[in-house]
Amino acid sequence: MNDNYKVFGLSEDCSDEELDAKYGELKAKYSEERFLEGEAGNEAAKKLTEIETAYADIKAARAEKTERTEEKTELYAAIEKDLSEGKLNDAQQKLDSFNERGAEWHYLQAAVFYKKNWSNESKKQLEIAMQVDPANEKYKNAYEKLVKKIDADSDKRFSSYTTGDDRRGYETEGGRQMGGNYCLEWCCEMAICNMLLNCCCNCR
Repeated sequence: MNDNYKVFGLSEDCSDEELDAKYGELKAKYSEERFLEGEAGNEAAKKLTEIETAYADIKAARAEKTERTEEKTELYAAIEKDLSEGKLNDAQQKLDSFNERGAEWHYLQAAVFYKKNWSNESKKQLEIAMQVDPANEKYKNAYEKLVKKIDADSDKRFSSYTTGDDRRGYETEGGRQMGGNYCLEWCCEMAICNMLLNCCCNCR
């Protein structure tokens, strides 16, 4: 595709207006020069064919890109609707159907993860979205809010472990750890058990 743009001396990000203007200029030039005698006329005819082919290819590629963009926009809107209605599985299925996964895709994937309370996974997706599109304020704002929420949740968990019943300070998801008052209570309980056993043995 770059070669097609080189024919016109333009970059790929040129506007349609710039492309059309350059095409019209070169077409007029070579359409006239092709009637020159000898090699000059032959070269002009070749150039005319070259610009016609390049122009057609660029236009076709841009039309296809526009169509894909419109389809993406519609699909993104459908995903946002699913999210607003709590249809997370439907939203995920639509996201999985994408072959090209740009910044907006990662943003919406982050939204799905957030709805599932998967904060860390959501954070990772937002980080990717910001890498792809660093200037997007929507992604930045969402990321900042999510980080604040994660920090706040972490503070709450820490607070719940260090206040109230001392035993809670030594509990983990896998069970209680040995330490603190819990360890002391366990030792006392074992000592009492030993005393009772000794008493029983001495009474025999």
